[in-house]
Amino acid sequence: SLCVLIGANYKGPALKPLQALALLALLFPLQERSCWGLNPSSGDLEKSPHSDPDSWDVLHRNRRSWVWNQFFVLEEYTGNEPLYVGKLHSDVDKGDGKVKYVLSGEGATSIFTIDENTGDIHATKRLDREAQAYYTLQAQAVDRLTNLPVEPKSEFVVKVQDINDNEPKFPDGPYLAGVPEMSPLGTMVVQVVATDADDPTYGNSARVVYSIEHGHPYFSVEPKTGVIRTALPNMDRETRDQYVLVIQAKDMVGQMGGLSGTTSVTVTLTDVNDNPPRFAHKNYQYTVLESLLVQSVVARIKAADADIGSNAEMDYRIMDGDGPGMFNITTDEDTQEGVIMLLKPLDFETKSSFSLRIEATNRNIDSNFLSLGPFSDTTSVKVTVEDVNEPPVFSIPLSKMVVSEDAKVGTSIGRVSAHDPDNSNSPIRYSIDRNTDLERFFNVDALSGVISTAKPLDREANSVHNLTIFAIESRITLITVLDVNDNAPVFAIDYETLLCENAIPGQVIQTISAVDKDEPLSGHRFYFALAGPAAGNLNFTLRDNKDNTASILTKRGGFRRREQPVYRLPVLIVDSGSPALSSTNTLSVRVCDCDSDGVALSCGAVAYTATGLSTGALLAILGCIITLLVMVLLIVTMRRRRKEPLILEEERDIRENIVRYDDEGGGEEDTEAFDMVTLRNLNVIRDPNVRRDVTPDTPTFFHYPSASRPSYKSLPDNVVFREFIWERLKDADVDPSAPPYDSLQTYAFEGSGSVAESLSSLESLSTDSDQNYDYLSNWGPRFKKLADLYGNSDSTTVLS
Repeated sequence: SLCVLIGANYKGPALKPLQALALLALLFPLQERSCWGLNPSSGDLEKSPHSDPDSWDVLHRNRRSWVWNQFFVLEEYTGNEPLYVGKLHSDVDKGDGKVKYVLSGEGATSIFTIDENTGDIHATKRLDREAQAYYTLQAQAVDRLTNLPVEPKSEFVVKVQDINDNEPKFPDGPYLAGVPEMSPLGTMVVQVVATDADDPTYGNSARVVYSIEHGHPYFSVEPKTGVIRTALPNMDRETRDQYVLVIQAKDMVGQMGGLSGTTSVTVTLTDVNDNPPRFAHKNYQYTVLESLLVQSVVARIKAADADIGSNAEMDYRIMDGDGPGMFNITTDEDTQEGVIMLLKPLDFETKSSFSLRIEATNRNIDSNFLSLGPFSDTTSVKVTVEDVNEPPVFSIPLSKMVVSEDAKVGTSIGRVSAHDPDNSNSPIRYSIDRNTDLERFFNVDALSGVISTAKPLDREANSVHNLTIFAIESRITLITVLDVNDNAPVFAIDYETLLCENAIPGQVIQTISAVDKDEPLSGHRFYFALAGPAAGNLNFTLRDNKDNTASILTKRGGFRRREQPVYRLPVLIVDSGSPALSSTNTLSVRVCDCDSDGVALSCGAVAYTATGLSTGALLAILGCIITLLVMVLLIVTMRRRRKEPLILEEERDIRENIVRYDDEGGGEEDTEAFDMVTLRNLNVIRDPNVRRDVTPDTPTFFHYPSASRPSYKSLPDNVVFREFIWERLKDADVDPSAPPYDSLQTYAFEGSGSVAESLSSLESLSTDSDQNYDYLSNWGPRFKKLADLYGNSDSTTVLS
């Protein structure tokens, strides 16, 4: 026979207490009955050879070849080695290795493996009962050599034993629910349902209990059914209309170690008609013009109702009033306002105000809440009619008058009369519409309304005249110019502030105020402060009294007239207009000598008297002053003397000046305007007219024998210029008519020493040159003059 051992030699990881208990519960029956089973053929009960021998003798039956029992495997095994499931053994197997065990069916080789020699069955993968609860397998013992069965193939089941590895879940969460407000205690709100994927037939892994984690003390939940109920009576929607609950479902009947899941339940309190309408005021006042058209809206009033929807719908009606038939009220279905309409024309002169009593009532009243009523409210409405300037009204709309055609001009025909229907009763002025009297046959007196003829009438030409008379109110129009803030505030008066020398710090020496030509509606408000750098001065400070005045106070004492007789304080004044304007006013403070009562005796500067100086010292100072005056007069007199200057001009000037020579000469044709040869031989050619009566001893940079003085041409260029300037300086120094002030003289003097020599046409005539200038004749008519001057012609001829 084949014996099955389950759970023997378990080498997996340590099991949890619950898992160990479950495993022992499964193995204990198997251990007791050992390898008992039913013979497939006979159905007799048979026992394994390993069982008790005494029992075996008593229960003697035909022995079957296979003994089977259900296999059980715990799910979610997490060990590192394969999980031992059980052992197969056949009586045919003598332990000589001739029998081989073969396993087939669901999960064979992929999940379950069998040792072909020993028959040990192992699970190689972690099993999940929620994915597959059991596996059906076939076992067979075959000859190892021939592969022929030595035992018939039989089928057995491996059941996956459940553990608590799934928490409860709410498939329909989160929940939305509603319950009427003011519901009694215990009113059902909603039922929540949690499911657990664990085996409900084994243990408490799938037995769920409910609890409320958030939502106390307003709601409760039944632990077994998940029904949520109200835990407080009379919850008011107008106070709070929504609650969010957190419900927990926990398996293992809520015991420690159980798994849990949560869901949220949003409970909304639905409205019921538990609030009556209420007017915000007991009296309302409205004003309308008497010219308001019929069927126009006079006013809108509304009674507040804390309910919503149909529970806030209401009807309005006029209960009584002193203007029957004048007004009507209806309900605006969109806003639930009462709309007061005008049914008849208004006349201010007839009735200037109306009083109405209006009631608002709920349409849909819930009988369960009548105790909270009454569900209506009343208010008073006063409608004031405002006067409108109405046109004058004629006493007779159509007047018929008769006049003879021979009536003289100015004859009175009749009189029209009109009055002002308004209470003002303004005077009336009359006039004729000239479109109805184009030929001006008639006149009307503007004040009395008397109609008279203006021209002779002819009945045969026109027997009937149809005139239109205008009646116009005479009103006095008063135009008021509104003020804007366009004037800055200034001192109210010209202040004369006196400061005693014996004043103490913090003493008020002046109180100032301001005026403004503007007239603001809210009155003037001025702000005072010291302007600019005076704000930080060490002598005075300003205190704004916040009443459009300010006080000037001293910061120190010890003021002295001798040091500073007058102080000037710039005071900034700002008004409160929009935009604000400001001005800076100067306050003069005079230091005075005062008596013990603070009365000023003398003010202003004090004459300084020198002390400690003798009469001789004063006379010496006076003599010095006189001497200085005499010297100044002499200098002025000398400067006024008129002498011939070195440089002659038509207009003389005693100031420093620059003399400029701007004479260009006559060009190529002018050979006598300026002779450069003369300039180059200054040491030979002298002007006999120049005065040489005074010759100062002026040193030169180069000393030459007095017998002979070299010409300028023989000197180096830098010496030529230097000597030239010294010669001119000596001439100016010895000139008695030279001006007594500095002057600048320009000398047109060229040096010598250029490699190209002088480029002047004047100089070129006085030098010998072998250069041929015939090519100038080929340059065109513009250079013809130069070609004639510098061509082959003799230079002496040109100079002549």
